[in-house]
Amino acid sequence: MRLYICLSRNNELIPFNYQHLLTGVIHKWIGNNNNEHGKKSLYSFSWLKNTETSRMGINLSQDSYFFFSSYDEELVKKVARGILADPSTFCGSRVIDVQIKSTPIFSRNEKFILDSPILIKKREGDRVKHVTFNDEDFNFLLTENLKTKLGLAGLSSENIRVKLDEEYTFPTTKLVDYKGVKNKTTLAPVLINGSPEQIAFAWEVGLGHSTGIGFGALK
Repeated sequence: MRLYICLSRNNELIPFNYQHLLTGVIHKWIGNNNNEHGKKSLYSFSWLKNTETSRMGINLSQDSYFFFSSYDEELVKKVARGILADPSTFCGSRVIDVQIKSTPIFSRNEKFILDSPILIKKREGDRVKHVTFNDEDFNFLLTENLKTKLGLAGLSSENIRVKLDEEYTFPTTKLVDYKGVKNKTTLAPVLINGSPEQIAFAWEVGLGHSTGIGFGALK
């Protein structure tokens, strides 16, 4: 299930590195009894859409929005109730409309565009490496990450496969600053092969690490 959250215009300039602000309002809407904080997230949310960018920062337009989605329908409903209780967000903007979309019925092979870049990490000794499409194990680690999330949800991970769309001409890396931490991420379409239920799950929870702070959301 997914919420499309439409926003009013802001009255203060939004900083380029605003992910922590979005994360903050989502946790506010989930509520004080927030069991999601600190555990592997089975939800995802996009970056802001339909914005106006200048050299100084970001402004929202009359069509700006972002989405929140989760495998847990009760969590989606909890966020919706939180919005009704307090629709304020940040930089003077507030929620002006919410649209609920049920999870689509997918086939066994789907292509997805990203609505936020994918972050994949792996440990090498005492350091953590950020893995991008340039690394040979990118597809493998992306698939293994999704398998782990499927297992947490009690779903089968058999025969699921995620990989970069090799026909896409211009995959890119993007360095994303989250509260002072530089994260090297990937922006490119992905292909997912698996059961319709597994692919629907990926659409809801996103791909890769740190979907709970705004990485790896699927359009």
